[in-house]
Amino acid sequence: MAKPPQAEQHSLFQRSDHDDLIVVNGRCHLRTQDGHRVISISGARIPLFHYAVGDHVAEAHAMVSLFELGWAEQREVARAFGCTERTVRRDQRRFEDGGLAALGRKGGYPKGRARVPDSRMQRILRLKRAGQSTREIARTLGIDEKAVRKQLRRVGWVERPTVQLQLGLGAAADPNLSGSAVSPPAEPPPAACASADPNLSAEAVEDLPWSLDADPANRVLDRFLAFLGLLGDAAPLFRSGQAIPRAGVLLAIPALIDSGIFEIARSTYGSIGPAFYGLRTTLTTLLLTALLRIKRPEAFKEHSPPDLGRLLGLDRAPEVKTVRRKLRALARFSRAASFGRALAERRASRLGRALGFLYVDGHVRVYHGERDLPKAHVTRMRLAFPATTDYWVNDARGDPLFVITAQANAGMVRMLPKVLGEIRRLVGKRRLTVVFDRGGWSFKLFRDILDAKFDLLTYRKAPFRRVRLKHFERHTATIAGRRVEYYLADQSIRLKGGLRLRQVTRLSQGGHQTPILTSRRDLSAMAIAFRMFERWRQENFFKYLREEFALDALVDYDVEPDDASREIPNPARKAINERLREATTEMNRLKAEYGFDAAMKMKDLQAFARRNKSRPTGCSKRSARSSSSRTSGRKSPCAFRSARSRRR
Repeated sequence: MAKPPQAEQHSLFQRSDHDDLIVVNGRCHLRTQDGHRVISISGARIPLFHYAVGDHVAEAHAMVSLFELGWAEQREVARAFGCTERTVRRDQRRFEDGGLAALGRKGGYPKGRARVPDSRMQRILRLKRAGQSTREIARTLGIDEKAVRKQLRRVGWVERPTVQLQLGLGAAADPNLSGSAVSPPAEPPPAACASADPNLSAEAVEDLPWSLDADPANRVLDRFLAFLGLLGDAAPLFRSGQAIPRAGVLLAIPALIDSGIFEIARSTYGSIGPAFYGLRTTLTTLLLTALLRIKRPEAFKEHSPPDLGRLLGLDRAPEVKTVRRKLRALARFSRAASFGRALAERRASRLGRALGFLYVDGHVRVYHGERDLPKAHVTRMRLAFPATTDYWVNDARGDPLFVITAQANAGMVRMLPKVLGEIRRLVGKRRLTVVFDRGGWSFKLFRDILDAKFDLLTYRKAPFRRVRLKHFERHTATIAGRRVEYYLADQSIRLKGGLRLRQVTRLSQGGHQTPILTSRRDLSAMAIAFRMFERWRQENFFKYLREEFALDALVDYDVEPDDASREIPNPARKAINERLREATTEMNRLKAEYGFDAAMKMKDLQAFARRNKSRPTGCSKRSARSSSSRTSGRKSPCAFRSARSRRR
């Protein structure tokens, strides 16, 4: 007897009689019976896993496999097995690291692992250096006070002695004294000495800034002292807070201090006068905003001054007009060259072997303003624009060493001797290899480089003779962690003036040959080619700074007078040369249109007569004499011929 349609439809959705059946999803089922568990797929038709209920290793492996094979998601596995998604992910990481053995690890905290992570340990040290007690740190972090003491003993923390600090203005406390900068007491308290705290270095406590304000968000007293001319720079004061925008930029502060830029700036410029935004604060503002990709002072208008001020330890960041005023004050010192040279000396003392190869190249900064500037060829645009040229010197890793601005866009041949002089002052008598492009191609410059005890490495400028294919050999090497393969030909050549150099030619897959000249004969051909082609590190440095830090942007729009003693081409002579070129072009066009002129025709006739040892056709002695009498002293070719015949 057939079932009614309602009964058939009802039978399709009947619930299972097994209460131990767990549906993972539409494709996977989990069933437990008689102390065993079976995981089936494809509508409970194909058993995939089978294990005992108490086997935790097999259960963890089944959970990981369901997700890895794509039969279920992590949340579905966690819901079916009665755990959290974090447990599934943890088992997955253990299985990837150590296999099944890692899944069988016992529960509880792993032995030998510190219960306090490194990030919390750093926070404990930071709070301890700020002067908080152990009990306050434990209450702030939500851990036991004994755990805080144990961690401090583990890192070797030494408690500093308690010292009563004296607060005073010193000489500035006298209201009759004006115009003098406020300074700390003549004898600093014992806590300010480097020996009082073994966790601080001597540089960290040198010339400590100070403040009379208690609220970091309200610097009224410091601003008032700066207004009276009694404060040279504002001390940074930070307040606690959560979700501070761009606070990660403060991680760069130790690197900036280690670079020595603040110490060198203080020794070079001294001070920019009594101000709330002093020399150190101005430099910190410019450096941190550059790292935040605020590329020029005008962009300060797009950011909140209080938010930027929290990063600087101030109540608000300086305005655009203030930053420009500080830059003009620094420019009036005219010590930018000394400042850059001091930074380069500090970098050179730390680079070591990275100074073995120095890359020199010019970067053209295009100018789009209204002033008249000399034009320079911009390689990336393949056009000539009004611009200025800076010559950068980078080390073997591509990091900058120093930069020199050329006057009136002087070329590489003219600027390279000046650059070599700066390099010699930095490195002393050490012999280095200077790497540059074809812009420095000059035989005289090559001799000057070698006479200055430098080695050179550059491309050879066309025209040059191609090397035969049989001279190329395959070279492979692993340099700087990379496997490099070149087809190279190594030979010695002689240039103009008897200059002998080494030429290493690279053959590309398309048959193009790139010749490289060098005076280094101690290096392999592979090392020569690799160092030459690594010049693109400097090009990438220019591209990165141009896009990320606005290398070509103008900070200010002031006009500087040019050097009146500098030699420049005469504009009148330039116009005359232009007219001469036009006349020469027109004359060549007429020659091509009408043939040879009379003088060239005469020379051809004389050459023809000498070759054939006879007079030209239709010419006799009488006609020659008659023609000579009619030409006012000028003799025809026939007359010259007759005269020679009479002498014979």
